[in-house]
Amino acid sequence: MVAGTAGNALAYLVPVLAARRLDAAELGVLATALGLVAIASVPGLGLQLAVAVHHARHGRTTARRATLTTAALSGGVLVAATPLLATVLRIPAEVPALLAVTTVAVVLSSRWLGELQGGQRFLRLALGMALLAAGRYGGVILGLLLGAGLTGSLLAGALLAALTPLALARLTTAPAPQAPAVSEPTAADPAAPAPALTAAQIVTGCGATLAMLVVSYADLLLARQLLPPAESGAYAVGTVLAKGALWAPQVVTVLALPRLARGDRRSRTVALALTGACGLVLVLASALGGGLAFRLAGGEDYVRLGVHAPVFAAIGALYAVVFVLLNAQVAAGARWPAAPLWTAAVGLVVVAGAIAPHTFTGLLWSALGTAVAALVAMALTSRRRIPTTSA
Repeated sequence: MVAGTAGNALAYLVPVLAARRLDAAELGVLATALGLVAIASVPGLGLQLAVAVHHARHGRTTARRATLTTAALSGGVLVAATPLLATVLRIPAEVPALLAVTTVAVVLSSRWLGELQGGQRFLRLALGMALLAAGRYGGVILGLLLGAGLTGSLLAGALLAALTPLALARLTTAPAPQAPAVSEPTAADPAAPAPALTAAQIVTGCGATLAMLVVSYADLLLARQLLPPAESGAYAVGTVLAKGALWAPQVVTVLALPRLARGDRRSRTVALALTGACGLVLVLASALGGGLAFRLAGGEDYVRLGVHAPVFAAIGALYAVVFVLLNAQVAAGARWPAAPLWTAAVGLVVVAGAIAPHTFTGLLWSALGTAVAALVAMALTSRRRIPTTSA
C-alpha cells in the first residue's frame, strides 16, 4: 500500500509541476504522452500477471524470450505509429520514440515484478514497485524542475526509465533470506522440469487487464460523448470516487494471487471478503459524507452532487470484487476469463447509447447496472473448478 501510494504520488506530481513549468500547448502534449505510455504499457501488466501465476505454480522458469517479445511489440507499435500520432494528436515527431523507450523499460520491469509477486517476496515487490515508479516518473520530474522543457524532460525520463529493469533484475535475482518452513501450498517440485511461459498465457493476462480497464472506464468515455460539457465534467469528478473504491483494496489481490495460482480456495474466500468489506465501508462513508467527498474530488462547485456519491462508490466497489474473481480465473487457467467483462462493456455502450436517457443519472444508473451484471457473470463463470492445491 505504501509503495502504491508513493507511485501514485509521483504520477500526480508530474502534471502538477508541468502546469507550472510548461505552457498550455506543451502541457497538453505531456498529458497526451503520459496517456500513451499508460496505454502502451498495458501488456506489461498482463506480463506481470502471467509471470506471477506461472512462478507461483512452477517456480522460476525462463521468461526471457516472452518478455523481450512483449517489450519489443509494445515499444514497436509506438515507433511504427509515429506519423499517425504526430498528425492526429499534434505532437512532435521525436516524442513517440522517447515514449517507446519508457514503454519498453516498463514492460521489461514488469517481468521482474511478476517474479517477486509469484515468489511471495512482498517486501522486495514493494521496493520494486517504488523503483519502477521512480524510474518511470523521476526523470520527467527532474527535467521539469531543471527547466529542460517538454522534450528535455521526456528525454530525462526515458534515460532514467531505461536503468530501471537493470535495478529490478538485480533486486529479484539477489537471494532471499531463508524463512522457516510453514504449512502452506508450495510451487511445483524444483527438480522437475518446469514448462516455459507461453505467449497464450501473456495474451490471457493482457486481455484480462485490458478488459478490466475498459469496462471500468467505459462510462467516463461515454460521458464525454453523451453528456453536455458541464455534466460530463461533473461525471468525471464522480468517477474519481469510483476509481478510489476500485483500487483501494487491490493490495489484497496482489497478496492473494500466488496462493490463488496454487489452488488455495481459502485465499480466494478471504480476498473476496476483505475486498467486499472495504467496498461496503467506502459506500457507507460516501453515503454519510457525499458532499465532502465531492468537495475533495472536485471542489466546492460539485458539493451539490454529494447525493450521488454512494452510487459512484458502489460501482467501484463492485468492480473491485470483479477484479478479485478475474484474477482468480486467470490463476485457475481459465481459457476466456475476461469474456464476461467484454460482454458487459458492450452492453453498457448499447444501453447507455440507445436505451437509457442521455443524462447524468441515466448514465450513472446504467453504469451501476453494468457493474452488477459483470459481478454476477464473473461469479457464475468462476464456479468452474480451480486447480487442486499442491502438496
